[in-house]
Amino acid sequence: MSIRVVIADDQSLVRAGFRLVLENHPDIEVIGEASNGNQAIHSVARLQPDVVLMDIRMPELDGIAATRRITARHDARVLVLTTYDLDEYVYDALQAGASGFLLKDTPPTQLADGIRAVAGGEALLAPTVTRRLIEEFARIGSAQRARPARLDELTPRELDVLRLLARGMTNAEIAAELVLGATTIKTHVTHVLGKLGLRDRVQAVVLAYECGLVTPGRARVTGDERPE
Repeated sequence: MSIRVVIADDQSLVRAGFRLVLENHPDIEVIGEASNGNQAIHSVARLQPDVVLMDIRMPELDGIAATRRITARHDARVLVLTTYDLDEYVYDALQAGASGFLLKDTPPTQLADGIRAVAGGEALLAPTVTRRLIEEFARIGSAQRARPARLDELTPRELDVLRLLARGMTNAEIAAELVLGATTIKTHVTHVLGKLGLRDRVQAVVLAYECGLVTPGRARVTGDERPE
């Protein structure tokens, strides 16, 4: 079954370019386009895509507001597209429920891989540039919020996993760091998201930074290295 995609961007040439690129991948199907946030919301409601490629700066309703409404009402994953690698609005987009973001000049193969990853429930947090951006947006974002009571429901090992997940590590990288099996890490990640009531890994990253569980620049687990 192919991954159904809606492209939301106010520039027709950009939409056409992305469509052309994605047509070369048989497992990805572009089923609709939108030129502003309102159209994106209507397209998602009507077409029920798996992934929305969402520009941030659009007329009538911007991509952040559109992302917030889409993720609140639908199962579609939102992959934000931005022109600038330090776009101050990307952090807001992640808070709004986006599952990751890519630069518009991302190579075609990486665009397709990003769509596949997001459709599969992963988050685009692994590339070096993304790790740098996550930390930057955490630094300039809203003031730290109170530590959620639900964090106390996590086991020490689950807290370790959350800290490393917040660094943009993949399950394989977390497994290597904690000397555990990849299947075990996958189970821990599932438990973390479930206990915290989070949609995906991106929301876990945002929460971890905002509540001070991790801080920019600290790349290692800082909690107790206690066994499971």
